[in-house]
Order: sequence, then structure tokens, then C-alpha cells
Amino acid sequence: MAADTNEHRRFLHPETIARISRLDLRARHVVEGFISGMHRSPFFGQSIEFVQHREYTYGDDIRHLDWKVWSKTDRFYIKQYEAETNLRANLVVDVSESMHYGRGALNKYEYGCTIAACLGYLILRQQDSAGLYTFDSDVRQVVPTRSQQTHIDAICKAMDVSRPLEKTDMEKILRRVAETLHGRSMVILISDLLIDRESLFAGLQMLCHRKHDILLFHVLDEDEVNFPFSGTTRFEGMEELPHLVCDPRALRDGYLEALEEYLTEVRRGCTKMGVDYQLVKTNDYLDAVLTKFLHHRMAMRSSPSRNNAPV
Repeated sequence: MAADTNEHRRFLHPETIARISRLDLRARHVVEGFISGMHRSPFFGQSIEFVQHREYTYGDDIRHLDWKVWSKTDRFYIKQYEAETNLRANLVVDVSESMHYGRGALNKYEYGCTIAACLGYLILRQQDSAGLYTFDSDVRQVVPTRSQQTHIDAICKAMDVSRPLEKTDMEKILRRVAETLHGRSMVILISDLLIDRESLFAGLQMLCHRKHDILLFHVLDEDEVNFPFSGTTRFEGMEELPHLVCDPRALRDGYLEALEEYLTEVRRGCTKMGVDYQLVKTNDYLDAVLTKFLHHRMAMRSSPSRNNAPV
């Protein structure tokens, strides 16, 4: 049983745990603000407990102004609330055939699963709840959200795939996720996004419509970003694509142009929907990736809104 557990935790190598532990020490205030601090609900409103007043700042929602305090002090104060429930995070991990490409230390599947394992480890360590969906042509595994630290074993076990399947319909996958989530939660999507962009946007829009907080890690191999191939090369097709033998130098400029166009459209689409997007490569240091991403989220959450000022 011990050997089985260790195998299931292969996405949390000792050196990875050491780096993530240093991440927690180096950026403790970021991690606490991002995860532990998420206990303070971003959805102030009904069915949550009143905590305190704070002075109004430009951009605050005027629906939460305390007019009784204003009548006595002639100053604007906001009623601040706090949710009674902890953060629920659901990791949605692509384990399809295309994710198994890679010539480095980790292929995209291994790198993406390591991201998921590290985030799950951090979330559970903060006593929040983490769950998991894995998918290829359909949802393959579902691990319900739990808050016990030992739940990381179930998450890692579910990501262990022996035979990946092919084509991914992202809209179908994200519709399944959206229909099974109860209440608002954090959805962390990890994929190489080698899919139709309209299907991706339609799926993300469903989650946005249900007010979920969406994080997207777009995982690519260094080869896919820079296309370093030279000389006659045989490219093996994945996800129902045919094999191709050619001189890649003749394709490089067109490939890189098409890739940049696709990445630009994905970034713009995510920005428009309020999805936190980050492109990562499998040779990026994972602790640096997570630190950068956590700092970015904190900066975005602390930036003042320019809407809803008193009139």
C-alpha cells in the first residue's frame, strides 16, 4: 500500500515539495492573500455575515453604504461582509494524447499534473477544499472537493493515466464541469489548448456566467513555442491528425505567425471574460511560475475599480 501511495504521488517529487515549501516561505503574504485570504468572500451581499465598517473609497459598490452612519457622521462608510464557507477549488486537468508530447525532463502532461498537484498541496495546506476533474475525449476522473491534507493522494492518483484518448471537445468538458459544481468556486484549468478556440470560449463563458473564478494555465512545450526543428523531419500526428514528413524550415515562419495569432486571440478572449490566463512552458521553473501568477492575481485583486462611485 505504501508503494502504491508513493506512485500516486509521483507528481510531488521531493525536490518539487522543497521548492514549493520555499515558495510558501518567500511569498507567504501572497499565498495567504491568494488562498487563505480567499476565505473573505469576493461576493459581498446576501446570506453572509456582517463583519465591520470601513471608509468608502472611490470605486466601492454604493449598495453597501451605511446610510445610518452617514446621517450621524456626514461621512461615507461601507458595510463589509465575510463568507462563512472556505474556498472550494476544482482542478480541471487535460490528460489527452497531445499533452503527452515533450522532449525535456517533463512532458506537458507531467508538467500540467505537477502544477495541479502543487496547487492542490497549497490549497489543502491552507485547510481549504480541493477537487479534480481529468479529461481527454470526455471527463475521465472526478475527485470531489475535500479539505483533509491526505486528499492530495486521491488527487494525484486520479491524474495517473495509462492510455490517453484523442480529440478534446472543450465546450462539452467545461459544460460537464459547470453542471456538476454547486455554488461559486475557483476553477483551475490546465491544458495545452490544442483545440478549437470557439469551443474553448464557449466553455469558459458557461463558467463565467455561473460566477466562478477561473484560472487558466496554458501549458506548451518549448518545441511548440520556438519550433527549433531543422532538416527533414517526420512529425507524428496526435489527436487524429496525420503524420507529416517535411523540411520544417519551410514551415517555421508560417507556423510561428499562426501560433502568435492564436495566442493573441486566446489572451484577448480570456481578458474580456475576466479569466486569469498564463502561458507556461515545460522548461519554466515551477516555483517561479506560481510565484509570478500569485503576485499577478494579488495585484489584479487589489487594483481599484472605477465603477459605482456615489452620485
